[in-house]
Amino acid sequence: MSGWPPPTGAQPGLPSMDRIAIIGCGGSGKTVLARRLADRLGLTVTNLDALFYDEGWNALPQDKFAALQHELVAAERWLIEGNYASTLPIRLARADTVIFLDLPARTCLWGIAQRRWRYRGGQHADGVYDRITWSFVKYILGYRRTMRPRVTKLLAEHGRHVRYLQFTSRRRANQFLHQLDTAAQPGP
Repeated sequence: MSGWPPPTGAQPGLPSMDRIAIIGCGGSGKTVLARRLADRLGLTVTNLDALFYDEGWNALPQDKFAALQHELVAAERWLIEGNYASTLPIRLARADTVIFLDLPARTCLWGIAQRRWRYRGGQHADGVYDRITWSFVKYILGYRRTMRPRVTKLLAEHGRHVRYLQFTSRRRANQFLHQLDTAAQPGP
């Protein structure tokens, strides 16, 4: 973590991360990581699922969804979690940090099973959606083959200026949070 510029509006000792996009497959732990990171950096989390779907799982029209994201990224500081590759360039244009949770399908499937156990289905006030369908399971199983190449292409095209962090395990994401905690502690 050394060598990063001093934080803006964050705790002393933490790296400057003011506009963060967290992306990854369903069940990869985006929401959990976003909450934990937001607590450390004093940011508010925006969950894209909560913007995109209403209580009846009806999708917002694409133009309105994009307009909402343009408004969100205009802010000085934000943390937005969610994949939505079709609107990823909007977030990448203003992000200073992108965290890609690139976990194996079995880990993501375990993640949705844990979410089901915790939330018991439906939509929740914290932005978590617990909706498991066969098409969602197929999406998870094929994510690394179909979506990851699309996401990495978008990152290469629109995110050359961002700090890019790719975690391939939950353990590595937890180590990152621990490193932030260590960096935030006052020195001797």
